[in-house]
Amino acid sequence: MNVKEMEKQCTIIRRDIINMLADAGSGHPGGSLSVVEIMVALYYGKMRTNSQNPKDPNRDLFLLSKGHAAPCQYAILGEMGYFDKAEFKNFRQLHSILQGHPDTKKCPGVEASTGSLGQGISIATGMALGAKTAKKDTQVYTILGDGECQEGQVWEASMFAANYKLDNLTVFLDHNGLQIDGTNDEVMSLGDIHAKFASFGYEVFEVDGHDIQAILDAVNTPVSGKPKMIIAKTVKGKGVSFMENQVNWHGAAPNEEQRAQALKELEV
Repeated sequence: MNVKEMEKQCTIIRRDIINMLADAGSGHPGGSLSVVEIMVALYYGKMRTNSQNPKDPNRDLFLLSKGHAAPCQYAILGEMGYFDKAEFKNFRQLHSILQGHPDTKKCPGVEASTGSLGQGISIATGMALGAKTAKKDTQVYTILGDGECQEGQVWEASMFAANYKLDNLTVFLDHNGLQIDGTNDEVMSLGDIHAKFASFGYEVFEVDGHDIQAILDAVNTPVSGKPKMIIAKTVKGKGVSFMENQVNWHGAAPNEEQRAQALKELEV
C-alpha cells in the first residue's frame, strides 16, 4: 500500500474498532484509536508478514505491550486475512480467539500474550536478542503506552536493550498524555521523556503519531548499535470527535447511538 491507501485503511480499522467495542459492550476505545496510524504503517508499510503462514520463520515480530489496545491489532489482523472477520463480533466473549487482551494461544498473528504493563517490551527485547544470537535479520517492533512507562519493568527492559545493542528493536511510545485515572502529569509525570529514553541508551525520534509518512521515515532511518525509540505524539480517541482527548473513553464502549455517530464520522 502507498501512504494514501494506508490513510484510507486507517478509517476502515477505526470502524472495525468501534463495531467490536459496541458489539461487546466493553473494551478500550481511546488507546486503540490512538495507535491506528502506527500499526497500519508497520503492518502495511514496513513489516514482513504472512497471513497464510503466521509462524513464517522469516517474518518480523510485533508485540503490543499496551495490550488493552488489542482491538486495533485484531482489526488489522482480520483485515489482512489472519482469521475470518466474522470473529470481530465475538470480541471479548468467552472462548473467543479475540480476548480483551492479546492471547497468543488463541489468535493467529499474536506473538505473545500481553496486557500486564511492562511485559510486552520485556518480551520484545528478548526476541530481539534471540534474533541477533541466531544471526537472523528479524526486526522486532513494540508499542508502549505512556502510562505504561510508570512501570519499572519498562526501564529494566530498556537497560537490557541498550546493553545488548539491540539495533533490530524499534519501540514506539503512544504518547497521548492520558491514562485510566487522568492525565500522565496528574498520576505520575513522565518528565522529559525524550531525555530519559536517550539516557537509557535509545536513539530517540519524535513524530506526529498520526502522520504515516513521518512514522515510516523514522522507522526507516538506520541506527547502529542502539535500540530505536520513536515517541509518537497522538490523540487518545483519534478520529471520533466525542472521544478525542477524553479520559473517560479509556475503557468505556460506545452505546448504539454513539456507535452510529462514530461510524458516520468515519465514513470511508
